Amino acid sequence: MATAHSTRRHPFLCFCIFLGSMLSLSHGRLTPNFKIRAVNLGGWLVTEGWIKPSLFHDIPNKDFLDGTKLQFKSVTSGKYLCAETGGGSIIVANRTDAHSWETFKLWRINETSYQLRVCKKQFVGVDSGGNGIDMVATVADPGRSETFEIVRNSDDRVRIKAPNGFFLQVKTENLVTADSKGDGSWGNDDQSVFNITITGKLHGEFQLTNGYGPVNAPQVMTEHWNTFIVEDDFKFISCNGINAVRIPVGWWIASDPTPPQPYVGGSLQALDNAFIWAQYASNPRLYAVELINEPRSPNATLESLNKYYRDGYKAVRKYSSTAYVIMSNRINESPETYDPKEFFSLASGLDGSVIDIHYYNLYFNNSDTMSVQQNINFIYNNRSRELNQLTTSNGPLTFIGEWVAEWGKAARANATKEDYIEFANAQLDVYGKASFGWAYWTLKKDVTNPKKDQNHWSLEWKINNHYINL
Repeated sequence: MATAHSTRRHPFLCFCIFLGSMLSLSHGRLTPNFKIRAVNLGGWLVTEGWIKPSLFHDIPNKDFLDGTKLQFKSVTSGKYLCAETGGGSIIVANRTDAHSWETFKLWRINETSYQLRVCKKQFVGVDSGGNGIDMVATVADPGRSETFEIVRNSDDRVRIKAPNGFFLQVKTENLVTADSKGDGSWGNDDQSVFNITITGKLHGEFQLTNGYGPVNAPQVMTEHWNTFIVEDDFKFISCNGINAVRIPVGWWIASDPTPPQPYVGGSLQALDNAFIWAQYASNPRLYAVELINEPRSPNATLESLNKYYRDGYKAVRKYSSTAYVIMSNRINESPETYDPKEFFSLASGLDGSVIDIHYYNLYFNNSDTMSVQQNINFIYNNRSRELNQLTTSNGPLTFIGEWVAEWGKAARANATKEDYIEFANAQLDVYGKASFGWAYWTLKKDVTNPKKDQNHWSLEWKINNHYINL
């Protein structure tokens, strides 16, 4: 049971493959003879649920995917289950409000079996060293004693079945035991019944393949890879002023066709198809490799990332002397601590290095209250000034690896089509001055996505509806 979960907490998310048209080598140093005008093929070889939510529709118990955050409130006492001191002690039910100690992160074993991780990273389990029924959170490496079933009566009422065959019940605020038969009426007088609240969800490739399981996941993923991005998409790209694609791929692709569970093989073949489809270009080739980091991981420190990028650069150079190596800045929403030059000292000493600075204009302070004109001014003033400061003769090339012509709530509520066109043109004007180029996020999104305001994330939709003309 622990095999699949050993891959959960890899500190780095993925890397990106660039397919471009041409590449030149000048005086021993890589220099671009054209600027990248690329689009990201997001949601294809690294699944993102918001891009294609329909992928998740047929997963059994799809509300209980890996990483889901749950809170359990006793219907009899009105108090929340809680890991005392955040973990390492007993489970109680004495909190009137739910915060971190009252939130349990789900580790999904299969569609009926789960493990519950607490704040300090231990797992809920039956105290095998005591009377065999008291609930504790003391084990860091979960096994059978930490594996439960969650039985639902309705969307918000559940029972939790322990590995001893009995159900959890709240006897007192400080005594939670696994000794109920669970044969009550599901009413407010049943100590084994809890109201459940979902406070967070993850919809990535791990959740998708783990959710479908080893029998169904290969079929689901193969169908997705073969239909979400096809050769006609490359024709559309080449006919609309795009000269490269940026393809995020998971780290597990290195082990294809037998990646670690629960991932399934086949993504490497899909990537090979992209190289074949690129034969629209006069000289198609691998143009660059980008090393992406997981910005909010506690392991993604500046020191660890410098080592990761240095090692990654050496690995790319073992196979290519001409491909650019792109290093992604950490995404930091706090302007007080954000440093766009944090990897400049490393990259400046490496030929063919590029720094990726994502420029999303709806994820920073005050973005939700800014008007249409304030957003446009921000591009021409703030973004332009920062980009000029980052463009140096002896430093790495600069790349706007992800951007989108979408803004915060205030502008989105009142913006006209003409406003969106002006906003997109402002970004094309400014980002076009990046020394390496830019890449729009993303090419397409699921047409069944009910959130219509997400249409602007799709470059395909933007071009077809005449919001962007390249």
